Amino acid sequence: MAREFQRGHKAKISDLTAGTDLYVGVQISGPGLTFDISCFGLDADERLSDDRYFVFFNQPKSPEESIQLLGAQAGDTEAFRVTLDKIPPQIHKLSFTATIDGAGQMSQIAPGYVRIVAGGEEVARYSFDGSEFSTERAVMLGDLYLKDVWRFAAVGQGFDGGLDALLKNFGGEVAEEEPAPAAPAQPQAPAFAPPPQAAAPPVPPAPAPAPNFGTPAPAAPSVHTAPTIAGTTPPAGFGTPPGVPPQTAPAPTSPQMFTPPGAGAAPAGQFTPPGAPAAFPGQAQPFGGATTLAPVPPEANVRVVLTKYAEAPVGDRWTEQNPQLVRATLTKGAPILAKQGSMVAYQGDIDFAHKGSGLLGKLTGALTGQGMSLMRCAGDGEVFLADEASRVFVIRLQGEQLYTSAQGVLAFDEALDTEVRRIEGAGLPGGGLFSMLFSGTGAVAVKTRGVPVVIPVGPATYVDGNAVIAWSAGAQAVTTTALRLRRSGYSRQTSEAVNLQFRGAPGNFVVVQPFEV
Repeated sequence: MAREFQRGHKAKISDLTAGTDLYVGVQISGPGLTFDISCFGLDADERLSDDRYFVFFNQPKSPEESIQLLGAQAGDTEAFRVTLDKIPPQIHKLSFTATIDGAGQMSQIAPGYVRIVAGGEEVARYSFDGSEFSTERAVMLGDLYLKDVWRFAAVGQGFDGGLDALLKNFGGEVAEEEPAPAAPAQPQAPAFAPPPQAAAPPVPPAPAPAPNFGTPAPAAPSVHTAPTIAGTTPPAGFGTPPGVPPQTAPAPTSPQMFTPPGAGAAPAGQFTPPGAPAAFPGQAQPFGGATTLAPVPPEANVRVVLTKYAEAPVGDRWTEQNPQLVRATLTKGAPILAKQGSMVAYQGDIDFAHKGSGLLGKLTGALTGQGMSLMRCAGDGEVFLADEASRVFVIRLQGEQLYTSAQGVLAFDEALDTEVRRIEGAGLPGGGLFSMLFSGTGAVAVKTRGVPVVIPVGPATYVDGNAVIAWSAGAQAVTTTALRLRRSGYSRQTSEAVNLQFRGAPGNFVVVQPFEV
């Protein structure tokens, strides 16, 4: 029985099937819509650094045939054969996408899916429909990605601009349009492909999209062009079907670029937005002289300009959206605890409740300033967390232990065991400092002021007690006064010169931030 996926869910391929010869089928349709379904083979930086691994209608297979386009098969709109053990080591992700060729938007699509079949049996399916999208003209459906082992993720992320904009997003470049070559012969379905399934029922006409009261959108350009990667030369015969002699493609034109106001005069071929001055004060310019502005290209709309700030593709349960923001994907029965007030946005059915720290936590916080107010986040959806633009990184524990200071904790899995520990030593009221010990399997999101440094613990490692963020459980920490350092060696001369001395076997570490709490 196929495992049903929802957007954001992921699983190891080995948990779905023992095979490595996979069939990936995509079913997508809509009234009056034509779709291009492609596979992008991306490197470790999620870039299309080798255009031979962009598998689409005009290039139906990769060089070693680890990725093959099969055409419509067994009721699927498009299908691929993926042989995981043939994929070269430089390819870390296969992103399966669908784009609209011509006018239309993804909100018009009927219910569809992306599925994985192995040994003739469907093992995974992610279903979607038009209600999940709006004006997008492309969608990233699902990924096969390498993280220790090959895994599958249901992505379902919409994207404006069509295939050409999607190609540029992955680092590719679209050349000038050429006469469409004859369609290559479609290969036969392999033996492992699924049996034919019933054809999809007729799609009722979708309601017309809401009227656009702004400037009418120009007709979408054709994307049936052979792509190239900036700075590289495509191999001979790229995109040419068998039997047709290769043609010399004209030199690709540089795409128009959007220059924000105030960024200076745009170079030749770039777009200057309406309202931006043609010259800055002090430059020669005839007063009142009429300047004819270049037409606004279709891709220079607000959605595409903001694409670089789009939500990061789904990783695992904890995804670092950017250096200052982390996203936790919650499922029922697996809540997290986060610093109270750290939620900046959420999606889905999420419940937030105050989580008391208990008598011990209140007492410890009163004595040492190490207490923290927590909130419990539970439900099914996504929560975005941040704290005063501090940098955030996620530490994942696999049956391990980690010490932290309470001030350095942003959020953690509730499944982790927590305990308050005192670091013995002299120099502070009560004879020591307090820390939090995390144990078990889960993740801790730690925040720092500035970029932290991870220092290996040596025979004599000393850290300012106000700057330490976390350290490995195998490192022994004791408080000590800095007898050999002058008070000017510390950022705050009004505080007592107390630091932590760490001892431990090789392999232990301590994390230090460039800021005093």
